[in-house]
Amino acid sequence: MAIAVAPVTTSRRIATLATIGLLAMTAVWGSTFVLIKDVVARMPVADFLAVRFAIAALVMLALFARPVWRLGRKQVMRGLLLGVIYGAGQLLQTWGLSLIAPSVSGFATGMYVVFTPILAMLLLRQRMAGVVWLAVLLSTAGLALLSLNGVSVDLGVWLTLASAALYGLHIVGLGQWSRKGEAFGMSAVQMMAIAVVCLLATAPHGPTLPPDRSAWFAVLYMALVAGAGAMLMQTWAQSHLPATRAAIVMTTEPVFAAAFAVLLGSDVLTWRMLVGGGLILAAMYLVELMPRRGDELPAEAVHHEV
Repeated sequence: MAIAVAPVTTSRRIATLATIGLLAMTAVWGSTFVLIKDVVARMPVADFLAVRFAIAALVMLALFARPVWRLGRKQVMRGLLLGVIYGAGQLLQTWGLSLIAPSVSGFATGMYVVFTPILAMLLLRQRMAGVVWLAVLLSTAGLALLSLNGVSVDLGVWLTLASAALYGLHIVGLGQWSRKGEAFGMSAVQMMAIAVVCLLATAPHGPTLPPDRSAWFAVLYMALVAGAGAMLMQTWAQSHLPATRAAIVMTTEPVFAAAFAVLLGSDVLTWRMLVGGGLILAAMYLVELMPRRGDELPAEAVHHEV
């Protein structure tokens, strides 16, 4: 009996460590909303993203050159397409963040978990359960509480919602095209495409560098810690956790985003933030828990903050 118990105990310990690592990574992602808003106030959005993802791409290529070389032509093309979609989402999200509060951006970005099953139904003809419609209603009500000014929604919110839709499309595509053992290579190829998209967005003058030491610190933090480092942690953690459990952990990102925004003085805690955020989180949990009743997205395709 002792021989049988040891592997189970070890497995549980690794799963616990993976959960802690995933939660720490999600907290890092949540901290970036306030950080990005500060940087884009002092340098153009496209320039910030171009420098950030160029650094991250170089690091990823240095680390994963061999896995990239082992990818077939079809997978490379798929990775590039996914990177273009994700890069466009990053541009829209960051432009939106420059116009709205970090807490609102964090919650609106989380709408990708609602867009994902809808896109899967439309593009892949996957059956959508009634609980998803409930999630859409809850998230819409929550977004209205968080973001409505009178009878209109800010441009920043629309841009962020568009980015969330692109993230949902990226999730669906990655869920269809990801292959076991190719996560490192596919991630590096996507990072290259993201960097190219952001560099093209700085045309014709090309990217300007961060203006000061604090901006450089933010860019390096976003590229290395919240980018390459987070992707490594996610890849390792999700090799030890079911996708549903990983998704539940990662839906805490908007909570961290709002918490950091309030703690750092960027936002003031209000009842609208609490109720609206609670409704959106409820929608996220409904959508993420739904796979227990049906098909489950691959673990690699759950989250898309690079």
